[in-house]
Amino acid sequence: MRALSITEDHQLELVDLPEPVTAPGEVLVDVIAAGVNRADLAQVAGMYPPPPDASELPGLEVSGHRRDTGEAVVALLAGGGYAEVVAVPEGQLLPVPEGMDLVDAAGVVEVCATVVSNLVLEAGLVEGETVLIHGGTGGIGTVAIQLARHLGARVLTTVGSDEAIATTRGLGADMSWNRHTTDLLEAVRETGGADVILDVVGGPTLADNVGMLHEHGRLVIIGTLGGASGELPIGLLMGKRGRVIGTTLRSRRTEAKREILEATQALAWPLLTDGSLRIPIHARFPFERAADAHTVLREGGHLGKVVLEIASPED
Repeated sequence: MRALSITEDHQLELVDLPEPVTAPGEVLVDVIAAGVNRADLAQVAGMYPPPPDASELPGLEVSGHRRDTGEAVVALLAGGGYAEVVAVPEGQLLPVPEGMDLVDAAGVVEVCATVVSNLVLEAGLVEGETVLIHGGTGGIGTVAIQLARHLGARVLTTVGSDEAIATTRGLGADMSWNRHTTDLLEAVRETGGADVILDVVGGPTLADNVGMLHEHGRLVIIGTLGGASGELPIGLLMGKRGRVIGTTLRSRRTEAKREILEATQALAWPLLTDGSLRIPIHARFPFERAADAHTVLREGGHLGKVVLEIASPED
């Protein structure tokens, strides 16, 4: 099978490898497309190694067909998605949402599972609360805005340009600010603060995030785009009786991923089917141009997801 491996000098290289061999409880999936995530960029750069026993190949989500049944599925992976065939624990598969294009479906499961696990299962966001979502035009941000709105939350978000403000408002955000030109701490405080903050930036925003929380607020950190360390105002956090929650999805055990995917299917799949939830696809790239796909994420400013086309849906 064709696959993309990582060279010693941190580049992607197209190679021929044997197909994976299934372990007990796994099935083979013939891959049609793979979603591209920032974790892939970090792995190629040597900064985010795969969990023990996971494939050394990058790629955390794919769409394709189960080899045993032919069913169209999406798969949540710990690695290995940049390949023509993957071996996946059966509990990490979901059917493709009804009516969805199979290539576009490659960008669905990672973002939906991340948002559901963090906003719903971890933070317990409920109707009437206010949520601040950092990075509203990214894959996670676009889904988080829409799902939070569906849950009945008031949605605030940050973006990287003035032009993106209208885009996130169109997705359902009540307020949106250009993070480069706004005193965000002051702006959010003026709107009344936030019950939940979903943060992909990390360290540099830690103190301001705590400052924007309501009493009993929850700060959920799922990324470190701005750095992996920061100053935590412990006294302020204690006074608000707030919580700081750090999570990752990739390294969880299969059983935990299965539970997250069950919740994701129950909440997000009906919305994807009826069109209430849209996952914008910024670009599709041929498998051989994965480096160009990574450049899009590295440079930022894109809307939604980027996917790699690995095989024809008719194959």
